[in-house]
Amino acid sequence: MATAASAAGWRRAGIAGAAIGVIAAGAAAGVAVERLTVGRGMRKRARLALDATGPYGSLRGLPGRAAADDGTELYYEIDEVDPGSGGAAGSTPPVSAAGPRRRRLFGRKEPAPVTVVFSHGYCLSQDSWHFQRAALRGLVRTVHWDQRSHGRSERGRAQAQGVHVGIDQLGRDLKAVIDAAAPEGPLVLVGHSMGGMTMMALADQYPALMRDRVAAVAFVGTSSGKLGEVNFGLPIAGVNAVRRVLPGVLKALGSQAELVERGRRATADLFAGLIKRYSFGSRDVDPAVERFAERLIESTPIDVVAEFYPAFAEHDKSNALPLFRDVPVLILAGDKDLVTPSSHSEAIADELPDAELVIVPDAGHLVMLEHPETVTDRLADLLVRAGAVPESSEARG
Repeated sequence: MATAASAAGWRRAGIAGAAIGVIAAGAAAGVAVERLTVGRGMRKRARLALDATGPYGSLRGLPGRAAADDGTELYYEIDEVDPGSGGAAGSTPPVSAAGPRRRRLFGRKEPAPVTVVFSHGYCLSQDSWHFQRAALRGLVRTVHWDQRSHGRSERGRAQAQGVHVGIDQLGRDLKAVIDAAAPEGPLVLVGHSMGGMTMMALADQYPALMRDRVAAVAFVGTSSGKLGEVNFGLPIAGVNAVRRVLPGVLKALGSQAELVERGRRATADLFAGLIKRYSFGSRDVDPAVERFAERLIESTPIDVVAEFYPAFAEHDKSNALPLFRDVPVLILAGDKDLVTPSSHSEAIADELPDAELVIVPDAGHLVMLEHPETVTDRLADLLVRAGAVPESSEARG
């Protein structure tokens, strides 16, 4: 439970900050002990040190921008195939968190005629695929993009005018990115959480694209619907209370963004505890990876958090799942995911009986950061099964 000092901090941040603090309190039990033993200044210095030493999110490719149907500029980067054995042409060398170690995953002598398009999740950015990008870099053409209002993409123009954002809009955004960055050739679609939902919306609205160009699909920690039933690891009474008040609270927070951001900065250690609980399932996560996840989530403005949240309660794309039955599909989730529980991945697998279902032990929602080699290995196998690449070559792990 949060300490008195924490409560006082939220009161100073204002009513909106207090509201979100109350909602979060049920998940912050482990934070109080840390606060009793580690000073705030020391925690701040540790975060700065991890920011300086962690290589995560440092990979960059050839930049581009696509225009969504409402004019929003969507930022993407392309890593092209390297004819040699180094990184993608015209970009910085590949960075591996484990150093220059190389291992055999799959391989080829000629560039694969495929583009792998990575879609990230809510409150994240394209950099959340850091490990998979490092492993595939130069071996297959990849596109990494930032969803509207996230990362380097423009704030949704329609949302700035008060238009509700929905998952269907994100599907149209993905189509715009594909048209700009990969207008020809086979596609492999990879999506985490909201990114997987985006792919479902793409298929629902553009079935001909699925039929003609999509060679394989990977759903990572995502859901086809019924997210309103998720309990986030909280007691039933607490969940019901949160469901009643959260939409109104988020709306209030979004209207007082500057005030809430000050409160969020003032209680950074509380948010770090919440992010750890809802991002990871194991105890031995690299502290620099934990800090990287914090940075990704902290960079999402509270008004963006607020405007996207209602879309998840409305999301239901179970009827679109049959559109994926004719291609190889990987469905992967962490067994301790509190955000999109593994039961949601199992429900997708029920609709796609030929898909490979992988439930990763001791893994939370950000499974691609927590257990990167497992995710990369299964993704590499998917590319082989799709015929995108032959079976033997080298990839950095």
